[in-house]
Amino acid sequence: MRVTVDVIGDTTYEIEVDDEATYADLLEPTDYSQHQVSFMVDGRPVPEDQPVEVEEVRVVRLVQGG
Repeated sequence: MRVTVDVIGDTTYEIEVDDEATYADLLEPTDYSQHQVSFMVDGRPVPEDQPVEVEEVRVVRLVQGG
């Protein structure tokens, strides 16, 4: 399946995934880790270990600091 991944404020890319891919696997072509982002599908967050079942995903970078 081909998935469009829109990293908010950065870039949009397309990735080919197999049936066992998780949302965390969508970060493979980026420099982000699953601890730095939240995955959104239809405006709702999804767990990074959940299998990808949609063709469009938004990735929101989380703000860190102290």
